[in-house]
Amino acid sequence: MTNVYDAKGRLCPVTVIAAGDNILLRRLTQENEGYLALQVGFGVQKESRVSKPLLGEFKKAGVGPQRIVREFRLQKAPEGDVNLSVTQFQPGDFVDVIGRSKGKGFQGVMKKHNFHGQGAAHGSKTHRRIGAVGNRSTPGRIWKNQGMPGHMGDRRVTVQNLQVMQVREAEKIILISGAVPGPNGSYVIVRPAIKHPEHLLALHAEHRKHEEEEKAKKPKTLREMAQKK
Repeated sequence: MTNVYDAKGRLCPVTVIAAGDNILLRRLTQENEGYLALQVGFGVQKESRVSKPLLGEFKKAGVGPQRIVREFRLQKAPEGDVNLSVTQFQPGDFVDVIGRSKGKGFQGVMKKHNFHGQGAAHGSKTHRRIGAVGNRSTPGRIWKNQGMPGHMGDRRVTVQNLQVMQVREAEKIILISGAVPGPNGSYVIVRPAIKHPEHLLALHAEHRKHEEEEKAKKPKTLREMAQKK
């Protein structure tokens, strides 16, 4: 992470994401695969570390072996060339960043689930333990979703509504406000925010327009015709 100044002169912590060299491998169509999507590759990989089926797909696409291959679903089939560079984002846009969080190993309930813990004085012998979970003979079992010790971290995490601060086309990097999942050097997916208020308002407007169009196609009842007269 680093810091940059925004348009109002405020110092903002940002995460630098290298988003260049994305390669379009394949277009998935409704007729062939049953859904619309784009298959994108990122990062150079040795041929010896790629399986033969994937190597054949890369050669068919006319590119070298890629380290990361992901599919992105679409609502409409894009026409012409697809922009996979950093210029598809602009400063001020809100994005979601998806990645794998840092692994924390085996942790207790106080760190994993933020339990309060038990007595900390000398009279207590169970300071950081989970305590009783059996609930006696009724129900005589452990409830579902009971917080217990176990492995923590190393899971898919989505951080939503992060703002794009800068887009540097020459360096092929994006500066995003705040922290993103994973350690330094890990791979993440950056997508337009799907739960930002502006996006939700536009989505509601689109749904309302679709409902009005469907309502206009339906035959009018006698009551509606009388009201119109």
